[in-house]
Amino acid sequence: MDQVAVIGGGTMGGDIAAIFVAGGWTAHVVEPDAGRRAALTGRIVKACDQLGGPYAAERLTAHAAAASVPWQDVRLAIECAPENLAVKREIFAELERRAAPTATLASNSSSFPITDIARGLATPARMCGLHFFMPAHLVPVVEVIRGESTDPAVCERLAVTMRELGRVPVSVKKDVPGFLVNRIQHAMMRECFALVEQGLATPEDVDAAVRYGFGFRFVAAGPILQKDLSGLDIHCAAAATIYPSLCNDAEPSRVLRDRVAAGKLGVKAGEGFYEWSPERAAAEKARYDRALLAALDVFARERAD
Repeated sequence: MDQVAVIGGGTMGGDIAAIFVAGGWTAHVVEPDAGRRAALTGRIVKACDQLGGPYAAERLTAHAAAASVPWQDVRLAIECAPENLAVKREIFAELERRAAPTATLASNSSSFPITDIARGLATPARMCGLHFFMPAHLVPVVEVIRGESTDPAVCERLAVTMRELGRVPVSVKKDVPGFLVNRIQHAMMRECFALVEQGLATPEDVDAAVRYGFGFRFVAAGPILQKDLSGLDIHCAAAATIYPSLCNDAEPSRVLRDRVAAGKLGVKAGEGFYEWSPERAAAEKARYDRALLAALDVFARERAD
């Protein structure tokens, strides 16, 4: 049976471990915090149920430290630590010492270049990025990122593994800030926040425009395929008019920076662009998960056709 080690049992680490457990792997989750370790089983049972993959207790082991992981049996190690470069480098130095020479070492980092994390390792060729998106067990896409020293064959094998686990791997062949998905997402978000700052639309109207407008179509086709379907000449003509007026600021929008400075960080703070009581936050999270599961059903039927 294939075995994976997940370093970090927080929100991302737990959901990533669930993907492997639901897919028949044995998952070893390293989490020093006793409270998070105690909550891990319940979270993974729920995630496996959402994925439709049976949970088996023998396929999950929580560890307080990396030393107790049976490293000789681990085929893949995934780091899911907080976004701190020094911490990540320290973790990978330990993984390199402990993991078998044939094991792949991957980082779920969303911001640091994989090349920077791997700097100083003796075997950087087997180190790559494996970037999931919250909630990791429900969002199908995962970025497989090649660092400057990564062996391309490592990424190719990892993409095959992800497909076997029901994920949709996208290959990122250059180690650039934000990789692929976040570069696209941040380009859109820069314009969204600029439109709110300019008073052109409310946050509610921006959300509705994306969700029920072009975002609705993205369930059926990505942006480039959708433009092929609708006509590149139409898009090109519109782009010539619209592009000059789009936001091109080199720093985050003031409406975003002001909220962060005021501690209005969203659900976790009780207020962001919206106000969040505990009851509203729980209801919205449940609705969000139901919508993602419904979208997964669309993709499952598509694959079955």
